Amino acid sequence: MSQAKTLTDRELKKVLDYVAVRRHASRNRAMLLFTCYAGLRVSEVAKLRCGDVFSSDGAVKLEVQLSADQTKGGHARTVFVNDRLKKELVAYGKTLKRRDPELPLFRTQKREGFTGNTLCQHFHWLYRNAGIDGASSHSGRRTFITTLASKGVSVRVLASLAGHRSIATTQAYIDVNDDMKRAAVQLI
Repeated sequence: MSQAKTLTDRELKKVLDYVAVRRHASRNRAMLLFTCYAGLRVSEVAKLRCGDVFSSDGAVKLEVQLSADQTKGGHARTVFVNDRLKKELVAYGKTLKRRDPELPLFRTQKREGFTGNTLCQHFHWLYRNAGIDGASSHSGRRTFITTLASKGVSVRVLASLAGHRSIATTQAYIDVNDDMKRAAVQLI
């Protein structure tokens, strides 16, 4: 099975444009950008609770603490929220009627939390309906890692951000493209 597509800026914009004119736009945008801007797996996005992201005064936390139960590898980690993601979460927070700390951050139309599987399917349809071939629920995560790698972030830092125990795993996520190669040869 091939790896998930790494999104270009144009493709990410295309998906966000599609999301913007559909129901639950703010929720879908925030979920998608958690994968692209923080590198979360969809299963981790599905397990987020309001209290993980919003402090008791309603402010967006700059560091999200994922417990071992919320991660694939069973190892707790800190997810750092950049300014772009914070802006999205502030906007999404305004749409929430209830922010009880134990409630799922992202809820379905039935007001239940997504499961990893249902969110995986949800992302599949978002990408498909937006016309992005080869994209899957893992595309945002690959895009996050590849984007940071292309900006010179070391593989050790990337592994830590992704929650990988092995840098070999992280290296498999990095999609090498012509722009990266052009920039590399300019360093000579």
